Amino acid sequence: MAETGADHKAKTPFLSRPGVRRLIPFALITAIALVFIFENRASVKIRLLIPEVTMPLWGALLIAWGLGMLACAFTLRRRPKRHSRQPR
Repeated sequence: MAETGADHKAKTPFLSRPGVRRLIPFALITAIALVFIFENRASVKIRLLIPEVTMPLWGALLIAWGLGMLACAFTLRRRPKRHSRQPR
């Protein structure tokens, strides 16, 4: 009897699925980054062009991490549109 697409997908092990394979390194790096961020609790002075602010280091690291995640998401979201053009 021929297998249908749904039967084949149901038999694929969870860790072998492509979506899960891409998610595991992301989750691991995110967990390590968050542990590093929240372990750095000292207050630091940060210069933002002109003003100088004092804030916990974990806050500054968390802001930088969040901006990096946004940049990554924006880059990954825009990539398929650029490569989907058909040659003339």
